[in-house]
Amino acid sequence: MTRDPDRLVLFTDAVVAIAITLLVLPLVDLVPEVRAEGGDAVSVVTDHWQEIFTFLLSFVVIANFWLGHHRLFEHVRAYNSAMIRLNLLWLLTIVVLPFPTEIIGAFPSNRFTAGFYTGTILALSICQSAIAWMIHGHKELENPDNPVSREGLVGSLILTGLTVVAFLLAAFVPGVNFYALLLLLLSPILMPIWRRTSAKV
Repeated sequence: MTRDPDRLVLFTDAVVAIAITLLVLPLVDLVPEVRAEGGDAVSVVTDHWQEIFTFLLSFVVIANFWLGHHRLFEHVRAYNSAMIRLNLLWLLTIVVLPFPTEIIGAFPSNRFTAGFYTGTILALSICQSAIAWMIHGHKELENPDNPVSREGLVGSLILTGLTVVAFLLAAFVPGVNFYALLLLLLSPILMPIWRRTSAKV
């Protein structure tokens, strides 16, 4: 049985909005803590730059994945129970992300903290690619007037592949830590290479 996707999209947007709001709550809690310890307003920022950076990083991560999800559902005309379950798994990774964000803001960077955070992003990326794969070519789910392009699917898979490499580097190679996430910036560079390669085939 398939249904109109509007309800699923509205629910997803609401959960993402809550998750992205939760990211800032630890920063809000810092203000009375610093005041109680005798600090001033400037020290709230200067002494807690790591927490602020991790907030901004996770905000960008969630925002980018939400934008990708939004674009993806422009190709959906209906959803089924399998898509609901997969979308809920995607939402689980979104909701969980504030947890590793708090960890990396509170503890020094090492292979565990970097691997935990990058692994959460990897799970999120896998879920999003799986949704794209499910929609692509599925007659009941895909909008025939606006199908998921092969390029869009490949772009999602490339990003997931880069995230796999980033996770392995962050979790298992000493000293790499969060620098591994810079690999994700290669996605726009690899897409033109794929286009040229596929055009020759």
